[in-house]
Amino acid sequence: MEQRGHLETAGSRSSAPDELSHPFSKFSEWKFKLFRVRSIEKAPLPSDQCLEREARKEEVPSATAKEVQGEAKAPLGSVMRLCLGGKSKENVEGPGRSVDLKLQEIDTHMNHLKCLCRLCGFMLRKAKGPEYEVHGVLDEASRCALRRMGCKALIWPEVILKVFKVDVTTDLETVHPSSFCHRCWMAAMRGGGFCSFSRTRVPDWRPHTSQCQLCFPKKLSLQRRGRKRSKPLRGAHSLPKRAKRDHYNSSTPVGANKIWRQSAEHPGTAALKTRLKPSAQRSLWVRTITHCQKEHLSTKLLPEELPPDFLRAVTCQVCDHLLADPVQSPCQHLFCRSCILKFNRALGSHCPACTLPYDVSDLTSPAKAFLGILHSLPLLCPKEGCGERVKLDSFRDHYHDHFCKENTNEEQNNAEQNLDCYLPVNKGGRPRQHLLSLTRRAQKHRLKELKNQVKMFADKEEGGDIKSVCLTLFLLALRAGNEHKLADELEAMMQGRGYGLHPAVCLAIRVNTFLSCSQYHKMYRTVKATSGRQIFQPLHTLRSAEKELLPGFHPFEWQPALKNVSSSWDVGIIDGLSGSSTSVDDFPADTISRRFRYDVALVSTLKDLEEDIMEGLREKELDDSACTSGFTVVIKESCDGMGDVSEKHGGGPAVPEKAVRFSFTVMSISVQAEGEDEAVTIYQELKPNSELSCRPLCLMFVDESDHETLTAILGPVVAERKAMQESRLILSIGGMLRSFRFHFRGTGYDEKMVRELEGLEASGSTYICTLCDSTRAEASHNMVLHSITRSHEENLERYEIWRTNPFSESVEELRDRVKGVSAKPFMETQPTLDALHCDIGNATEFYKIFQDEIGEMYLKNSPAREERRRWRSALDKQLRKKMKLKPVMRMNGNYARRLMTREAVEAVCELVPSQERREALRELMELYLQMKPVWRSTCPAQECPDQLCRYSYNSQQLAELLSTTFKYRYDGKITNYLHKTLAHVPEIVERDGSIGAWASEGNESGNKLFRRFRKMNARQSKTFELEDVLKHHWLYTSKYLQKFMEAHKNSAKALQATIHPDETQDDLDMNSQIPDF
Repeated sequence: MEQRGHLETAGSRSSAPDELSHPFSKFSEWKFKLFRVRSIEKAPLPSDQCLEREARKEEVPSATAKEVQGEAKAPLGSVMRLCLGGKSKENVEGPGRSVDLKLQEIDTHMNHLKCLCRLCGFMLRKAKGPEYEVHGVLDEASRCALRRMGCKALIWPEVILKVFKVDVTTDLETVHPSSFCHRCWMAAMRGGGFCSFSRTRVPDWRPHTSQCQLCFPKKLSLQRRGRKRSKPLRGAHSLPKRAKRDHYNSSTPVGANKIWRQSAEHPGTAALKTRLKPSAQRSLWVRTITHCQKEHLSTKLLPEELPPDFLRAVTCQVCDHLLADPVQSPCQHLFCRSCILKFNRALGSHCPACTLPYDVSDLTSPAKAFLGILHSLPLLCPKEGCGERVKLDSFRDHYHDHFCKENTNEEQNNAEQNLDCYLPVNKGGRPRQHLLSLTRRAQKHRLKELKNQVKMFADKEEGGDIKSVCLTLFLLALRAGNEHKLADELEAMMQGRGYGLHPAVCLAIRVNTFLSCSQYHKMYRTVKATSGRQIFQPLHTLRSAEKELLPGFHPFEWQPALKNVSSSWDVGIIDGLSGSSTSVDDFPADTISRRFRYDVALVSTLKDLEEDIMEGLREKELDDSACTSGFTVVIKESCDGMGDVSEKHGGGPAVPEKAVRFSFTVMSISVQAEGEDEAVTIYQELKPNSELSCRPLCLMFVDESDHETLTAILGPVVAERKAMQESRLILSIGGMLRSFRFHFRGTGYDEKMVRELEGLEASGSTYICTLCDSTRAEASHNMVLHSITRSHEENLERYEIWRTNPFSESVEELRDRVKGVSAKPFMETQPTLDALHCDIGNATEFYKIFQDEIGEMYLKNSPAREERRRWRSALDKQLRKKMKLKPVMRMNGNYARRLMTREAVEAVCELVPSQERREALRELMELYLQMKPVWRSTCPAQECPDQLCRYSYNSQQLAELLSTTFKYRYDGKITNYLHKTLAHVPEIVERDGSIGAWASEGNESGNKLFRRFRKMNARQSKTFELEDVLKHHWLYTSKYLQKFMEAHKNSAKALQATIHPDETQDDLDMNSQIPDF
């Protein structure tokens, strides 16, 4: 794909935690080996040892001798063992001199890199402003600024990858600069963390060579530059070149930046230069790598009476300082944690002491006994006049006390000395004008000195951020003058909360309060005119925020490509009838339907869950290298009719009065880690039956009983679903390309929809169950002992038998053979039980039992219809009086839940004349209430283990009670849901682990959302209203907007205080005006 280039990131990561290893340690080790080979290419021959012996006899200058005098004597060649991985003795003693020169060249090369910008290559000092670490974490100001523009990055490598298209995670300290300049930072800020509007060309950084452009720059032309060199006088004395070079070496201090270039004509030139001792050279080299001089304590602070072996035991083998946060290698050597990590990143994964290779994940913490001895070491306080011995663990606090006392004394002295500098000066003449009455030029002239002082302070303390310093001074002045209202507004603006809410917050408020565009715009203008501030964002800003949340914004790829599905990813809302296969005999479906493409909708949902996925990986402590097998996503599908949704407005073709919605829910996301037998779940939907987690895919004006139209609309959805099961999705999550596989489970269907999708006969059929082949008579005779036998494949085979009739049987014989299959199944459903409709169906049956018990049906054969109406009227009146249940509510989910309670049974028992029948009703309800939590709970093994263990026994008791006491009603007949409740619940729970989590309750709860969005947000046209309802319903279920609403759920009171500051009280309840989201 064309968009794939900026998504790809190369390289695999180590399995070690981030605090112990560089993410590309394998690559660094390979790079170090290459450097080790190249560094020995120009080693001198053994015949040149005479020159080396002469150079060895040269004296070290006095300044260097004083510096090295206190250092411990390291064996010859320790620098080579440090940087070359431990070569042989010949390489160390003979050619090692040239290798030491190579290290000095790389040291100088790294110093040059520190002065350059990683992204543009210019000098850092030429770019006015602070410097930024390439591998650092985003500072608070940058993170807030990028967050307001929609960028969710937390570290600079993610921003640099998106803006400059450069992967800096593979950088090496010896090849790439570690900082970037303020100009590149401004380019990233202008691009919002996604793109760059400047023409910044990132240089191609290469390792140091003998022709390095940084260390030995070349002129681009032969033209003479600068001042022409004058010829010497004829009689003047001139030194030869060798004498000049010796004179330069004797006058130039050790450590100067100039390095003699070694060439084939002068092989011994470098050997003539004064060398440091190996211990001093090692300290200088390691100091460049670790930069720990200001962080770690020197061994000189220890008392002199300690033995040398003990000193080596408490000293880091890398930096020669006292151990700080020590770690132990497999070869029993001790290092500071930060030093060994920087060493491994620069020079490879091997021990600096014995050159034994190891993995960074093998580093462990030393024994607690050793740590106790280390922390109790006595250190001499270096402060003059103190001389106190302090333990290592309390040394920093002790030295910090000295530092605080010195600063306090200096501030008092400076305040007394500079007091006269801030007194107002007026040398006479006309009265001094007020600052605000002057022109801008005069204001600049008067505040010139103060401006320079603020600029110096900002450059020294705040990285050149003059604006923040001035705003802070203004804020403190407002606080000092008790002008807290203006100070609060200024502080909100400084923290990124001023001048309006985030566009995503405004979008969430509009969607969750069901405001139309005109209503929101009216509120926006009213609040702006009343408060004088733009608190809400205009509509065009909200539309820009919508694009990122709706399907069709994020690029992706399928491997292999989906069959019969377009490879384009920027696809929004499409016609629901697009993609359906038609023939000459077919007629176009007379309906209106809108939907998202299935794969595009799943991509948008995964990007919406990106933060949750990354948080799950961090909680499970899973590294990216351990997730190479890809992620597994389990999808719950739901489809149900919404009943009569007729509206009296709008035009267009004649359409049915009923509507159907197809939706899906991401139930869980798991990953198979390397070396693990079981998959690890990194995301689990906590509220699978909420309308906030059920995402709409397709809306259509069609009756759910219309099998032909339903098949035509859902046919393309089924084809896309089947293609996705045979492929895997490649999507960028957390800055890396990751693979996803999907498992679809169609469980959110009621009895009627299952029979439509699987091609079974209607609910009144002789074959009562959609899970087994039992007839109604068999199910009533044996209520418990049944097993699941039906499946989608078996229904397809039975349909072929029904269509072809290969045995030439009669209609009744053929119907008995296919067990009620009368149409072609076109969508696979999971053989399960829908908990919501099971509750409603069983409540309907119990309502009829209550009605029959009130009229003593067990004593009568065939009561008249009027008599049954009187029983129902008495039952409705009693339930309305005792339970507040209105007959108009019968039979929805809330009515069913309140009817199936002990209180409802007690209210009904007041109308039952027989005491024996009352006890039977109470026992019947008690058994049902013990069984109900098993299929209603999300995880019955954890929430109700006792009821789960007793379920089979309770179902047997309930079946026996129905077949004896209530035999008059269950003699040869039984309802569908009651049969599934008694016979199939334990088998489904054992197979799936839950029934309640896979219910269609979330899809049913979305019916009221359809009506509200259609009434408040949709355009008044049959052609466009489904598109608007589908878009707003999708935004309503966005996890991203839900998090914003959760974070700003208390902002309603603050908003009211902003609009009407005088009328707002502290105890005002805002829930009546603005709902709590």
